[in-house]
Amino acid sequence: MKRSEIVFLIVSLILAAVVGGLVGDIIGKFLPDGAAKTLFQESLQIGIKPFTVDFFAINFTLGFMFKINFVSVLFLVMVVIYFRWWYI
Repeated sequence: MKRSEIVFLIVSLILAAVVGGLVGDIIGKFLPDGAAKTLFQESLQIGIKPFTVDFFAINFTLGFMFKINFVSVLFLVMVVIYFRWWYI
């Protein structure tokens, strides 16, 4: 596998997660209350919650969170299937 293919895969996975999360939230807002709305809007947050280190003159805030929902997982699976079909 070439380096450019690996970079393309990583960028594609990140974009798929972001766009999938956005699409899932948008679809969930228009659905009536029920199981389908819960499926599209519920998300799992993984990462380090932001925390602040406060010195006298300097203030640092560090953190990194992933918010994953059903549609973002579907988009990630589609990218992996596409990548396997196209490049392997």
